[in-house]
Amino acid sequence: MSHDANFLTDNPELYEAQFPDADRLAARFVLDMLGRFGGGRELLDVGCGTGRDAACWTQHGYDVTGLDNSPRMVEHAAARCREAGFIVADMREFDLGAVFDVVTCLDSAFLYCHSNAELDSFLDHCRRHLRPGGLLVAEMRNGAFFLGNTELLDGPRERTLSWEGVSYHSSTRLWIDHAEQLLRRERIWDWPGNPWPLTQRSAWRLLFPQELRHVLEHAGFEVLALFDEPGPRTEPAWQPGAELRDGLAGDRLHLIARTVP
Repeated sequence: MSHDANFLTDNPELYEAQFPDADRLAARFVLDMLGRFGGGRELLDVGCGTGRDAACWTQHGYDVTGLDNSPRMVEHAAARCREAGFIVADMREFDLGAVFDVVTCLDSAFLYCHSNAELDSFLDHCRRHLRPGGLLVAEMRNGAFFLGNTELLDGPRERTLSWEGVSYHSSTRLWIDHAEQLLRRERIWDWPGNPWPLTQRSAWRLLFPQELRHVLEHAGFEVLALFDEPGPRTEPAWQPGAELRDGLAGDRLHLIARTVP
């Protein structure tokens, strides 16, 4: 059976079990970037998910608003982090009637904008929600990684996750849709008592570093830093004060940009 919703985002606690971040690397990575590049204290997190990053940022004195298109995620985030505000909205069309010092967009949420028009719309909305000189901090897959590299495409990834006494098995397959410039994913879930496997499909836009620079400059941003490692999802992972490497061949791409007049 296929399903348009996302099994993990429909079950936020299962999502966190599948993708743990006990050390809050993603949130601490952003704090480091804001310290290096001069971000303010009001932050909008686009694709906020379960709110665990927001909880960390509020503990460090930030005024945080989280935005996600999953009502279940927003409900979960609001319950776990009452110091922040959370809103259900589409990242390509949001209008909050407020401005911020920083917009964050982590874990490849940026790449859910599949077409050029969607990318332009998202960045336009980010710019309209940022004060002059405000920062955009994004972390995503790197399209350049797939130039001659089949490491993630060489067969399905099998995983079994135990949660609340139930073993959930997933088989994940990735492939490149060259015509649409998308990395497509099919994930099949099964667990005891489930009458039939649950098949879910999603995709990310693959952006190359120079392409990303062009899109951002066209949208009114100055790129301050573009690097592949280290980051919260790289090996080795980010550590405070780590040197930012700009070889741009790694699996992840990290972006710091600033609005310009």
